[in-house]
Amino acid sequence: MRYLLIINLLLIAHITGVVAQNDFRIMFYNVENLFDPHDDPLKEDDDFLPDGFMRWTPWKYWEKLRNITRVITAVGGMQSPALVGLCEVENDSVLFDLTKRSPLRTQEYDYIITDSPDDRGIDVALLYQRHQFRPLQTTEYEIRFSRKNIRPTRNILHVTGEVINGDTLDVLVCHFPSRSGGQRETEPARIETATLLKRKTDSLFTLRENTHIIIMGDFNDHPNNKSLSQILDAKSLQSPLWRNRLYNLFYHRLKEPEFGSFKYQGKWDILDQFIVSGNLLMKESSIHVKNNEAHVFKADFLLEDDERYYGKKPYRTNVGPRYIGGFSDHLPVYMDLNLTLEHP
Repeated sequence: MRYLLIINLLLIAHITGVVAQNDFRIMFYNVENLFDPHDDPLKEDDDFLPDGFMRWTPWKYWEKLRNITRVITAVGGMQSPALVGLCEVENDSVLFDLTKRSPLRTQEYDYIITDSPDDRGIDVALLYQRHQFRPLQTTEYEIRFSRKNIRPTRNILHVTGEVINGDTLDVLVCHFPSRSGGQRETEPARIETATLLKRKTDSLFTLRENTHIIIMGDFNDHPNNKSLSQILDAKSLQSPLWRNRLYNLFYHRLKEPEFGSFKYQGKWDILDQFIVSGNLLMKESSIHVKNNEAHVFKADFLLEDDERYYGKKPYRTNVGPRYIGGFSDHLPVYMDLNLTLEHP
């Protein structure tokens, strides 16, 4: 009887086509001050010059690029991530060096970067592998604050592209205004940024019936802070599931004491996050989040002993002006998509 069932299934597969699934990895990484050692007279980059406060020499710069390559390769495992969101990247030439002149060049990435009004000149960017993702449209959204005393911030990058099964994916890369100056004092800037992001995602839900939205970034807020939980209205995975709503893949992990991508005063925080549309959480969708989960990449080589508090902390490139040769003050986060492929 079992053999008869197998034969029948094989006949059905032959007639209707074989359905396979392809893993499509996406990562996000705040690379912490990826500056080149050249002066940009229009930006506040003087600290990152060879004679500046950080003594940022060409050797340190190229070592930083090699370290970022090591992280991206490690997150990819046996194959490189299809998409890599980055923040704290200075300019186009830095990404050219990373993707075309560093060891990462063997992984065949192209890139898209914003041109933000941020005073320091840092931007957000998206690396993509041409054989896995084909950009169709690129837009960046500038945040214009209502208060004149708020410093300009990073633009939001929006890339619409086609994945290998023909579906359309809307990817938004963010770096919300920092908490420098205090969480409460700086919250209005993040609320205004989230308001713009909410307006853009609402328009995408109206534009397409099956909208596949992935928002990734360093939000400088936790999943339950007002900017994300109320203004953007990104729900926990424990909430009812609707196609045209946003869900934060890390919201339900807030109570885990050792979970996070950034450590501040001995406490791990969830600042780097993935937020997705509900359609990507439904198993019957042709493109969906694998196991409805995302991860923090907490490899040993990215950590060092936290001598002031306890346990481990991210292994940084610099501590103040002192170069220690690490990676970043943030850990990368990643998630996988299952793409359903039908073969005739």
